[in-house]
Amino acid sequence: MSFWQRLVAKPDLDQTLNADHQLARTLTTRDLIALGIGAVIGTGIFILPGTVAATTSGPAITLAFILAAVVCSLAAMCYAEFASALPVAGSAYAYGNIVFGQIFGWIIGWALILEYMLAVAAVSTSFAAYFQSFIGGFGLHIPKAITGAFDPAHGTYINLVAVIVVLLIGLMLSRGMQTSMAVNRAMVVVKLGIIILFVLVGAFYIKPANWHPYLPFGTKGILAGASTVFFAYLGFDAVSASAPEVKKPQKTLPRGIIGTLIVATILYVLVAIVLTGIVKYTRLDVADPVSFALNVIHQPKLSGIIALGALAGMFTMMVTMIYSSSRLVYAIGRDRLLPRWFGKVTHQLPLNALWTVTLIIAVMGGLVPLTQLVNLVNIGTLIAFAFVSIGIIPLRKHEKIDNAGFKVPGYPVVPIISFLFCLLLMSQLSAETWIMSLIWFAFGMVVYFAYGFRHAKP
Repeated sequence: MSFWQRLVAKPDLDQTLNADHQLARTLTTRDLIALGIGAVIGTGIFILPGTVAATTSGPAITLAFILAAVVCSLAAMCYAEFASALPVAGSAYAYGNIVFGQIFGWIIGWALILEYMLAVAAVSTSFAAYFQSFIGGFGLHIPKAITGAFDPAHGTYINLVAVIVVLLIGLMLSRGMQTSMAVNRAMVVVKLGIIILFVLVGAFYIKPANWHPYLPFGTKGILAGASTVFFAYLGFDAVSASAPEVKKPQKTLPRGIIGTLIVATILYVLVAIVLTGIVKYTRLDVADPVSFALNVIHQPKLSGIIALGALAGMFTMMVTMIYSSSRLVYAIGRDRLLPRWFGKVTHQLPLNALWTVTLIIAVMGGLVPLTQLVNLVNIGTLIAFAFVSIGIIPLRKHEKIDNAGFKVPGYPVVPIISFLFCLLLMSQLSAETWIMSLIWFAFGMVVYFAYGFRHAKP
């Protein structure tokens, strides 16, 4: 076998489909939608509608959310078809490995490892900040030394709350998926209840005059707003990581992925309608627009409840992303591109992968300043989206894959449009983001050729 043939070698399909039989199939459509909403609806729902309305779209932010959802749905449908055809652990990594070959699977997997871990580490620090603010309302305070990344010059040594919340989620996930999903569903219900409370209370204070002019920035404002809020929908792809632990995956996975997007769109649009109806859009360019709007209508007590909703939102996002990243690392270890130790299953759970991921994220969230690295989350996601979108074409042509479940309508036009849109969004990212990502991928190539290339399954 030549060097190139080894690089693009594809795994045996039957072996791959049966490789995850040790994992317990316990998840339902309800669990998957809760996982998806847990990832997609975070603190962004309390911030983005206000700031983007004020700076980019005006009251037409509602149309920007709908347009972004339509574009996102293209990638979501591609994910749904892959999940239906190939219900295996690893999500986009596994799909790329099967239809494009080993090196492409590795690149996607390496991008997703960065995306998931950085996203959780960054959110854990935000969770810590919200938590400090929340308990501050009760007169409680955490010593400064344990409230930030390692920076002795400024008096901080570790962000202890960020570390603790990540370790607690890892512990919860290690107890089994049924317990974890019960807690996750409860937190999602709390979060949704608080969002709905804001919508219902705020609806009584809407002044239609605040929606005029509806298009202060013109149609360009809608397009610019859509490109900004597109990233608010990211996270639905994490649902596909649960494939081998899902009951009736061919039906359940597409429902979970598409259902997540529908629910998220409805919630974002409702919050945007109410928020811009309560307060003139020009006043919403603040750090906490929802809390600001509640103070404007003299409902300050609800602001504390909103903070609770933000905490619940961040918690469920971290649950989904830690879960997904552990399954990704497990799948790469299972295929021996990383040490087989990561692919070991204990008590129907990939505990080695789970605790490795949890500890790395805890260290990053607790000790490392992440401000400059968070933009890498976007490029990692878009790379995966692009490969999954265009990958529908070789998937349909694969001789051994007979998908009787969900299929993307409008083939091959829809996958190609989705792929091109991913490239367009990637072109909008900063040069700094591209440079940092190239460094990450260069490191990934070193790891691949030092270990994965020599140890991967033949």
